[in-house]
Amino acid sequence: MIATRTRGILTAAAAIVLAASAIGGTAVAQAADDDHRGGSDPGSHAQDGRDSALADAFNRVDRGTAWQQTSKLKLNFPTYHTEGIAFSGDHIFLSAVQITEPTTKFATPQNGFDRTPGKGIGHLFVMDKAGNLQKDITLGEGDMYHPGGIDFDGTNVWVPVAQYRPDSSAIIYRVDAKTLDVHKQFEVKDHFGGIVMDKQTGHLVGNTWGSRRFAEWDLQGKQLATWQNPNYFIDYQDCQYVPSSKMLCGGITNLPQTPAAGGTAGTYELGGMAMIDLKSHAVTRDVPFQQWSTAGHVATRNPFKMTADGDHLTLKVAPDNGDEGNGTEILTYEATIKAAN
Repeated sequence: MIATRTRGILTAAAAIVLAASAIGGTAVAQAADDDHRGGSDPGSHAQDGRDSALADAFNRVDRGTAWQQTSKLKLNFPTYHTEGIAFSGDHIFLSAVQITEPTTKFATPQNGFDRTPGKGIGHLFVMDKAGNLQKDITLGEGDMYHPGGIDFDGTNVWVPVAQYRPDSSAIIYRVDAKTLDVHKQFEVKDHFGGIVMDKQTGHLVGNTWGSRRFAEWDLQGKQLATWQNPNYFIDYQDCQYVPSSKMLCGGITNLPQTPAAGGTAGTYELGGMAMIDLKSHAVTRDVPFQQWSTAGHVATRNPFKMTADGDHLTLKVAPDNGDEGNGTEILTYEATIKAAN
């Protein structure tokens, strides 16, 4: 009887180990506690089951929240057009696209596309915490050269690399944050410009061109769900996973000015942030963010990550391209959120 019980326990333990390894080494089985109720590197995760400090604090952010810029880190290498950012314990990861031939709009759609594919090179820059370039990882194949928003799950950095046009295709990459080994996870139809790992399910969630649609996949690329974005406030540019089963995104939309100010030729950048519930698919909170970069762009234009230490929020963004203003700078904003009533 004791031997039978022992074999049962060992069998159960082996099943747990196999289930954990089946997700390709991601951190679903090794979630980090440091983002749960205290400070951490932007992009790190916590054990799921209850809302993190970040979710609690962001649910109290509003238009009156007083954000202060507290630092500015200049990157001293060519960064091209920045897209997404992630922070591990050792590295800063920055995705960017280098355009070598711009896309050109068709007068009428051709073969389901509204523009030519253009040409370019996808980059995932790996830096130390001081912003010094350590490695330039080239990602993409053929017409798929445009990296998007990225996410760090505690073990791997997830990077979508798509064609630079809607209704196209993309490759989902997994990059080991320690060894920097690159793994092509799977390909998907449509342009996916952002991705997060839902650590409660072990699934990936991506958003399409303009973030008009979301899709959920298992790690083999099987599509499990898809839904339309019910919100038209902003287009999400870079997102991160937030326990429990939430997605926090930063983004931008360009709105026309008055006719006297140029109309559609004189657009205004509206920046913002949004929290999305990955179970209900609802946008649970969205707020504008109108802080400006050296080059005059709204701060949530491109790379975006946030952390919380209790009621204190820290936001890292990199809105300017390498050829704008003072070049790409990682800007830090901080705010202390009012306590819940």
